Amino acid sequence: MKGLSAFRGIPTKIIVVSLVILALVVAALIGINEWEKRKAHFAEQEANDSYLEYDGETYILRENVETFLVLGLDKFEGTASADSYNNDMQADFLLLFVFDNDTKKYSAIHINRDTIADVNVLGVAGNKISTVKQQIALAHTYGNGKDVSCHNTADAVSALLGNARINHYISLTLDAVPVFNDLVGGVELEILDDFTGIDNTLVKGNTVTLMGEQALRYVRSRSGLDDSTNSNRMIRQRQYMNALYQKAMLEMSKDENFIIDASVKMSDYMISDRSVTQLQTLANKFNEYEFEGIRALEGESKNGEQFVEFYPDEEHLMQTVIELFYKKK
Repeated sequence: MKGLSAFRGIPTKIIVVSLVILALVVAALIGINEWEKRKAHFAEQEANDSYLEYDGETYILRENVETFLVLGLDKFEGTASADSYNNDMQADFLLLFVFDNDTKKYSAIHINRDTIADVNVLGVAGNKISTVKQQIALAHTYGNGKDVSCHNTADAVSALLGNARINHYISLTLDAVPVFNDLVGGVELEILDDFTGIDNTLVKGNTVTLMGEQALRYVRSRSGLDDSTNSNRMIRQRQYMNALYQKAMLEMSKDENFIIDASVKMSDYMISDRSVTQLQTLANKFNEYEFEGIRALEGESKNGEQFVEFYPDEEHLMQTVIELFYKKK
């Protein structure tokens, strides 16, 4: 299909294991009532246009499409309190699942955190006061670092994708990476970059079993590498998720309580707008629907005044939006 860039070697249950299943088990452990108290209210976004004109064709919005945004947050010291409307957590990892409930198929879009997008600036009451063009990762820095920030990120992703509706979200801080990594006994993979000066145990071309903070450095690091772009880091992230999935499946086959034990240790790192029942329904779709692959938006990275900026190719972006959210009239 034109405009499709799929990475089909990645198992479809990666995110289920590391995010959705963990969320479900945590909810069961801490109790449904307690989970309901903690879950964020995700206000409804305005619906996007029901049709659009492109390249001489008329397209109608698919009526039964559902989206699920996964955020990996880079957490630094001094993060915001619950009643603050500024924080320093950026969304370093963004993956949007798009489910077509009519065709029983789903795809995912891996969004570059450097993507320049329309980001809402929030006031002290959480209200929108302006919109700025900046890296989409920064959308999460507006708000309380929890539900408001996730919603603001969802708004930025929606604007990027032609105002497509973002129905649900789940976020995990990257602090969770070494925790889950060590619970599976480490993750073995071939080092794709030269980490000299960052972590001298990570030698390009060597096969290493990543442990603890070593795993976090591998999926997070950019500065100091020969290729410091986020596009390059995204390749390592997909490689790591694949290997992590294999180890998690092995541990689960050996220990029936593995996910329960892991979930207890992971619960503090997670935020979602979904209740237990809603997450269960969503998780079922990963198993029941046909997976059509992960798409990476094509575009160009440029050096901005302060940071690297990624600009999606407008034609490819439009094709992606049409393919996932619209059908010909």
